[in-house]
Amino acid sequence: MLARYILKQLCFPPTVFLLLLLLGWLLRRRAPRAAMGCAIVATFGLIVMSLPVVTEQGARLLEREPALATSSWGQLPQRADAIVVLGAGRERGDPAWDGQDQPTGLALERMRFAAALHRASGLPLLTSGGLHYGEPPSEADIMAAALEHDFQVPVRWRESRSRTTWENALFTAQLLKAQGISRVVVVTQAWHMPRARWSFERAGLEVVCAPVGFLGRDTGRPLGGWLPDAKAFWQNTQLLNEAVGQLGYRLFY
Repeated sequence: MLARYILKQLCFPPTVFLLLLLLGWLLRRRAPRAAMGCAIVATFGLIVMSLPVVTEQGARLLEREPALATSSWGQLPQRADAIVVLGAGRERGDPAWDGQDQPTGLALERMRFAAALHRASGLPLLTSGGLHYGEPPSEADIMAAALEHDFQVPVRWRESRSRTTWENALFTAQLLKAQGISRVVVVTQAWHMPRARWSFERAGLEVVCAPVGFLGRDTGRPLGGWLPDAKAFWQNTQLLNEAVGQLGYRLFY
C-alpha cells in the first residue's frame, strides 16, 4: 500500500512537474533543447492544473449522475433499503480533538448529506472505509462515530475492510446481501459517483445515486476562472486521479 502511494505521488501533479523541472535543470548543458522542453511542459502543466476553468470543464465530463432531487428524499424507501456512505480519508491526530483521527472535509460533506437523507427517509446507514496503512481506527469507524455524536444519526453497519472503491462495493455487498438487502443509496462526490455506481452494480447491488460536491458549475470566480488558484490545483488533481481510476477500473475489473 505504501509503495502504491509513493508511485502515485511520483506520477501525479505536482511531483511529476517538479521532477520535469529538475530533469530540465540537469540537462541544461548536455541537452539544452530537451531541457527547454521539460521546462515548457512542466510550466504549462502547472498553469493548466491551477485554472478554475479547467476544474469546471473537467468536472462536467466526470459528473455524469444528476443530483438527487430533495423532493424525492421521502420516497427513497420505495427505491432502496439502505444508505451507504463512502469514506474519503481521514485527518490523522488532530490536536483540536485530543489527537484523535477525524473525517476529512470531503467525508464530512458526504456524512452531512447522508444524515439528511436518513432523516427524510428513515433508511438505515452503512459507513464504508478501511484502515490507512493498517492502522486503526478505520474510516468506517471514524465516520460512524461522527455521525452518531455530531449528527445524532445511528449507524447500523460498518464496513471496515475496504481500501479502494471496488472493495467498498465488494465488501458492502457481502455484508448487506447477508441481511437480504440488494438496493442501496450511495453517497459520494459527484465526480466519483460514476466509478462508485459501476463498482456497486458489478458487485450485484441496485444503486440510487446521491452525489454531493458538484464542481462542474459556474462558481463566479474572477476573470471567468482563468486566474490560477491553489484550490483549483488540488481539485484538478482529484479529477485527474478519478479519470485515471475510471479508466483503470474498466481495464482491470
